[in-house]
Parts: sequence; structure tokens; C-alpha cells
Amino acid sequence: MEGFGRGLLFIGVAVAVLGLAIMLAPKIPLLGKLPGDLVFRRGESTFYFPLATSLAISIVVSLVLSVLLNIAYRLFR
Repeated sequence: MEGFGRGLLFIGVAVAVLGLAIMLAPKIPLLGKLPGDLVFRRGESTFYFPLATSLAISIVVSLVLSVLLNIAYRLFR
């Protein structure tokens, strides 16, 4: 039962961190306006592909997940 409690605690902390990140995302400057973001305009149509923003978010998420999984591994070892 102790392992189940630790697992629930870990999931709760992970959800809280994710919620905080979602709340703070609009306040991060340049997010969605990085130099590698592609914008194509033709007449009335606009296509926006945030390539650099996607890469930056991917790197940050992988670092955070790496740290969280390392902590979880050390807790359950």
C-alpha cells in the first residue's frame, strides 16, 4: 500500500507541475514568435507552423520528464 501512495503522490505532483506550466505559458516572452516559426500568407489565407517553438517546448518537456522520472526511480528503488 505504501508504493501505491507514493505513486499517487508522484502523479499529483506531476499534474500540479503541468497545470502550473499551462498557466504560465502565455506569459513567456517570444513563445510562438521564434525565428524558426514559419508563416505563409496568400491572399486571405494564413498558415502558421511553429517549428522552432515546437522544438523548444520538446526540449524543455524532455528535460522536465527526465528529472521527474529520475526522482520517481529513486523513490521506488
